[in-house]
Amino acid sequence: MKIFCNILLLALFPLCIIAQDNDHNELAYTQRLSKQFPDSAFTLLKEMYSQSIAAKDPLRTGICLQQMGQISYYLGNYPQALDFHSKADKLFREVHDRERVAANLGDMGLLYYYNRQQPLARRQYEEALSIYRETGNVEGQADTYGKVGHLYEKQQRYDSAFYFQRLALLQYSRIAHKTGMAKIYENMGSIFEDLANYDSSRYYFARSLELYNQAGEEVASIEVVNNLGDILRKTGHYAEAIVQTTKALQLSEQTGDLYEKGAAYRDLGKAYHLLGREDSAYHYLELSRRATLDVYSVENNRQTAFFSVLYDIDKKNDEIQHLENARNITIITTVSAVVVLVLLAVLAWVVISRQRLKIKNEQLTRHQDRQHYQIQRELMQAELQNRQLQEERLVQELAVKRKGLTSSTLHVIQKNQLLEDLRNRLSLLVKDDKRDQKKQLQQLIQLINLNFNHDQYWNEFRETFEQVHQEFFDNVKKYGEDLTGNDMRLLALIKLNLTSGDIATLLGISPDSLRVSRYRLKKKLSLDSSESLTAFVQSL
Repeated sequence: MKIFCNILLLALFPLCIIAQDNDHNELAYTQRLSKQFPDSAFTLLKEMYSQSIAAKDPLRTGICLQQMGQISYYLGNYPQALDFHSKADKLFREVHDRERVAANLGDMGLLYYYNRQQPLARRQYEEALSIYRETGNVEGQADTYGKVGHLYEKQQRYDSAFYFQRLALLQYSRIAHKTGMAKIYENMGSIFEDLANYDSSRYYFARSLELYNQAGEEVASIEVVNNLGDILRKTGHYAEAIVQTTKALQLSEQTGDLYEKGAAYRDLGKAYHLLGREDSAYHYLELSRRATLDVYSVENNRQTAFFSVLYDIDKKNDEIQHLENARNITIITTVSAVVVLVLLAVLAWVVISRQRLKIKNEQLTRHQDRQHYQIQRELMQAELQNRQLQEERLVQELAVKRKGLTSSTLHVIQKNQLLEDLRNRLSLLVKDDKRDQKKQLQQLIQLINLNFNHDQYWNEFRETFEQVHQEFFDNVKKYGEDLTGNDMRLLALIKLNLTSGDIATLLGISPDSLRVSRYRLKKKLSLDSSESLTAFVQSL
């Protein structure tokens, strides 16, 4: 019967496509079909996937990959499902469809959870939540909060599980989403069941069943009815448990849900065993075993069909890749031939152009050489003129400095001669018997003596001297390292060709003291007694 239904659906699919005439409706149809006939839906998605690849439609290709991943997850092939979702994620990000990126991240988080990679699962959920908050998608936030709560429940972190389930319930309540609210109540009932708080668990399961019935979700309500039967059985209400479990069995038979049917048989067997009715218990447990075998048989058929389709997809992808490679080779060969011809033409043009350019470059080089020579010549003449002007300016400056130095020296000589005359006259007055006058005059003499030793004029004199006689003092120090400031003054005055009297007057010493100073200076400069100090200084 099921094979007939599959064939009928496959036959009706093109008619549905024509009637809907819309890619969105096609994908919505495969989404609905995958819940009951995943193998048939996968086959249709394979065809749509190939068409979207040929049409270069990345969004439609991504949706096909996402639905194929969901079917692979439903059939238990988690690695293949993760591969499909990863490819879909890349395409959704390329087209900047953030809502689909978030939904696909939720699917990937579920896959990581079942692959026991809970940190990776939480990472996918966090990114999905971030996107949903940005886009204001309340339903997406609620669904993701529920998945995070389920993650904490399996880690037995019940406080965190309750926290996120309540967040999910709050979001679903805002938009009055009954199916979502029913799922959250079911999750909370499951948490209380794990904690052995059966009264609270029964309350939340009953609330979930009420909302599922209001939303017309018979398939989803079967598991809740079964859970209510479990709670009643665990609390000792065996007769009531059998009523609920029987109701779940009837619903599973109506919807063709083999999983819930087998679970209902198993729960009935447990209930009858607790009532001591072993015949009925054995009967239902045997029915549960047969249902389990039927499930395995159906699963095997689905897995076989699934892997067959996967093989066809891989084979077709290989063929497409082979044709693409052949086409690329043909294109490359053609392009290469064209490029070679173009290169030959370019080469010939380059050779001819190069010869022409060579002739032009030689002419240009000769012209530039002539211009360069002329410019260099003009620059050299200008530089020579500048140097001559500089030399003339330096000669003028040197003459001015010499005049200034001579003037400064004469000024000092005149000043010292005046001071010498005053000192002599005051010395005569000191010999007078008037004591008060004598004391005052002695102070004047001391003041004049201090004036003889003042260095202000010497500093000005030295600056001017060094400008006129450059490197003189450096040359002198080569002959004597222990020369004092007085020695340097004496050398500078000798260099100016001043007489001994003028030098003594400038230095404020007597001629005898000057002779002693000259003698000591010759020893410091390592000169023989026969050598002339003046001649030596003038040679520096």
